[in-house]
Amino acid sequence: MGFFTNLFTNLFTNIWARILDNKGKITSTGGFLFGIAATLAFKDLYPDLEHSFRRRIRHLRGQDIPHPAPGHPDYVRLEDHTRRKSVFVPGDDADASPSNLESDAIATGIEALIGNTPLIKLKSLSEATGCEILVKCEYLNGAGNSPKDRVALSMINHAEEEGLLVPDRGDTIYEGTVGSTGISLAAVCRARGYKAYICMPNDQATEKSDLLLKLGATVERVLPASIVDQNQFVNLARRRAQDHTADPSKPGRGFFADQFENTANYLAHQTTTGPEIYAQTHGQLDVFVVGAGTGGTISGVALAIKPLLPDLKVVLADPQGSGLYNKIKYGVMFSPTEAEGTRRRHQVDTIVEGIGVNRITRNFEAGMHLIDDAVKVSDRQAMMMARWLVEKEGLFVGASSAVNCVAAAAVARRIAVEEGQRGEGKRVVTVLCDSGARHLSKFWKAAGDVGGAGVEFTVDEMLDAEG
Repeated sequence: MGFFTNLFTNLFTNIWARILDNKGKITSTGGFLFGIAATLAFKDLYPDLEHSFRRRIRHLRGQDIPHPAPGHPDYVRLEDHTRRKSVFVPGDDADASPSNLESDAIATGIEALIGNTPLIKLKSLSEATGCEILVKCEYLNGAGNSPKDRVALSMINHAEEEGLLVPDRGDTIYEGTVGSTGISLAAVCRARGYKAYICMPNDQATEKSDLLLKLGATVERVLPASIVDQNQFVNLARRRAQDHTADPSKPGRGFFADQFENTANYLAHQTTTGPEIYAQTHGQLDVFVVGAGTGGTISGVALAIKPLLPDLKVVLADPQGSGLYNKIKYGVMFSPTEAEGTRRRHQVDTIVEGIGVNRITRNFEAGMHLIDDAVKVSDRQAMMMARWLVEKEGLFVGASSAVNCVAAAAVARRIAVEEGQRGEGKRVVTVLCDSGARHLSKFWKAAGDVGGAGVEFTVDEMLDAEG
């Protein structure tokens, strides 16, 4: 009968021995019959007592989070770099809450600060559109403060597994980025025994390059160019990595992270971001909306959740000047500012940084077949939304976050119109990518100060605003 059978047997044996030693008044037959009677009296309680005891032990160890088997509708594969219970899925216990789950170990290092970001409801946008609009606060990742933390860690882990990177050998990681991935790489590199060398366009907000330098990265700012130009920032980073490896005078080797084509990017979101959203919403979401730069977030989340929720709508949020909107809507990569196939002008004409591109990356291609629709967002709409989020929500976010929220509101309004109601019961999820603090000199300079003024426009006026 398990644990409690042994417990009661030992208990009564000890009691009986003490009685014989001290009193000598009860015969062995009487003691034996007493033991049998007590055992029979408690036998029906054994399973419940033992189950309750073992459940409590699991609570104390933080081991009572259910893990459905593969194939079950609720099955998700979580990647936990911290050895802590990061995603809470409620069970049938009233006291099974994150505050009552105790970890059996203290998490180690910067990796413990990556992932498991909160999902919150935007009250003002939800009330204005009638749908529940939730945002995944990826700017609260603790290394580089963006979803690129997940990507940086994933790319490094995969490279180490393949023997391409060895800590403290003198290896340097090279990357071409407009900022966020470089910042995440710079932070994680330092913690993992590598150096970071970042190539970026010189028209990006100066806060990003300043932060990279403070994190110990080498920064090379170059003129904006098309991907077909060998001096374009991504191509330059690749060449710098090759030159490092070929130079015997340089320690270690050069590793080109290649966030646009390295599939460790979308896998990071497929194994962490998507499952986290599914668990945090308890599988109750109707639309997922997000922009695409490398395409890792939208592909990874779609690949993780859509097999579990076939009716989920995945929507691309695309800034002006990007060609992805037309690719999703019409099957042709084309931007109004760029003729098909020319690729000779500035890549994307927008003040929005981090999303929008005029080519199909391997990461975007991985989940492109799961994207149902796209919403085009103008710079003006993005700036209006950024101001709205400060005024109404107290959230100071960057340009790509504002684009995501505009698209989420547009989708919510469309739902209300199509269903002839205010979208009640519908849930739209999007992502807050980074803080507005790294967009002060460009995006927020154009958006202006909120100051003491209140928002002077409605959500409908914002969504109807032209660029």
